[in-house]
Amino acid sequence: MDRDGVAAAYDRWAPVYDIVFGPVFRQGRRSAVIAAERIGGHILEVGVGTGLSLTDYAKTSRVAGIDIAETMLDKARQRVKTLSLDNVEALEVMDAEHLTYPDASFDVVVAQYVVTAIPNPEKALDEFARVVRPGGEIILTSRLGAEKGLRGTIEKWLMPLTSRLGWRTEFPWDRYVRWAEASGAVRILERRALPPLGHFWLIRFVRLGEAAAASGTP
Repeated sequence: MDRDGVAAAYDRWAPVYDIVFGPVFRQGRRSAVIAAERIGGHILEVGVGTGLSLTDYAKTSRVAGIDIAETMLDKARQRVKTLSLDNVEALEVMDAEHLTYPDASFDVVVAQYVVTAIPNPEKALDEFARVVRPGGEIILTSRLGAEKGLRGTIEKWLMPLTSRLGWRTEFPWDRYVRWAEASGAVRILERRALPPLGHFWLIRFVRLGEAAAASGTP
């Protein structure tokens, strides 16, 4: 997987994305927004796509959205204009692995069904941790792959195909655990199964303060 290939894949998905993925991921999107709104304030949605989640955020929250695919963002911008979503302050083309925002710019970073589509996921997760303030949260909805058994074998077999479509099938939970431990900047708060079929999960991390990160305490 590479940046240009992922961008091209989602540019191709843009015309039908809402129809194909809108209903399937509706409950997961809503769960992520509810979790984000417990904190509120300044929210960054990474992989905002066509903006399907934007109407769910509270009017009191300020929302910025980024995506790697310009065609997806065109649809998001039209949604914002049509629905007069004045709390959406920016929609920009940006690489999740290289966010241009300063440190601690946001109260919450939300990434829905996007981490497994990023060429270097741990690099993007490092960026999420950098731009969220201490005490803020990183909220993900993510597919978690099976680590063994028939499903695990099938996922490995499908990887060449799904990579061309724009995402990974093989992505174990342990990859998030190892990233959090290596980072030292975050602590896992929650892992909760989402429909459909229990293949998708809501995952929450809290950004630790400098003293806590240095000492390894919450």
